Amino acid sequence: MKIVVITGMSGSGKTNALRALEDIGYYAIDNLPIRLLDKLVELFSSASGELQKLALVVDARTAGARDTEELSLASVPSALDSTRADGHDVDLVFLDTSDQVLARRFSETRRRHPLSTDGSVEAGIAAERSLLESLSQAATATIDTSRMSVHDLRREIQHAFHAASSSAHLSVTVTSFGYKHGAPAETSLMFDVRFLPNPYFVEDLRPLSGKDAPVADYVLEMADTKQFLEHATRMIDFLLPRYEAEGKAYLTIAIGCTGGRHRSVAIAERVAEHVEAGGRRVQIRHRDVSR
Repeated sequence: MKIVVITGMSGSGKTNALRALEDIGYYAIDNLPIRLLDKLVELFSSASGELQKLALVVDARTAGARDTEELSLASVPSALDSTRADGHDVDLVFLDTSDQVLARRFSETRRRHPLSTDGSVEAGIAAERSLLESLSQAATATIDTSRMSVHDLRREIQHAFHAASSSAHLSVTVTSFGYKHGAPAETSLMFDVRFLPNPYFVEDLRPLSGKDAPVADYVLEMADTKQFLEHATRMIDFLLPRYEAEGKAYLTIAIGCTGGRHRSVAIAERVAEHVEAGGRRVQIRHRDVSR
């Protein structure tokens, strides 16, 4: 079976991620007690081939005493390892979001945080982050939804796991970003291209982005850019088949410059073209291009 377990912070989009998987053929179950996982997999495995893709949400909403919650959540990684040992393909996806964005989301929706005992959203977030530490460390993929819309998250999830369920190749996302806005948390490989001259300081190029031909030509025609791309793509070509051999389904390559508008965008576009030319399905995101 192909099993995707969604976990992460309350307010990070777990329900939307689960719905996205359900829409591409996964049987979806929200808030499953982990002690039932082996029974559920046994039941599905004995079915007549119709139930071969399973999506679950496992998170901090477990009922009962705090000690029981911690014990239950701490047992998730070993339970998933046991399921893998039985021959199943298992991914644990951790959805993360900055504390500031989580607090704003709870304020906007006027919802109570599930771990807030005194009405403080901030205290609930801190308690949950501590509680989920073992799951965060065990995750096979981490997706930061701080700057994602519902539609962005849906595309990200479906791109990753529709591709993973239909071929042996990695699902690759190439994203550009600006360091001044913070590095993305979900990155597998990160390249810093701030060593290149910045088009921002060229008056005619400043209002454009790396998707515009004048900026792309300015960045990509530099000798240092050509040498960087030669080294970077050679390393990517070396790593991707080895990640695939280890069973990794989802990988993000991040390219960062200062503002995320010029250099990183142009180079991310070129890296995505290179990866796609190698026969892999690629999604490209420019996180900060409009900032």
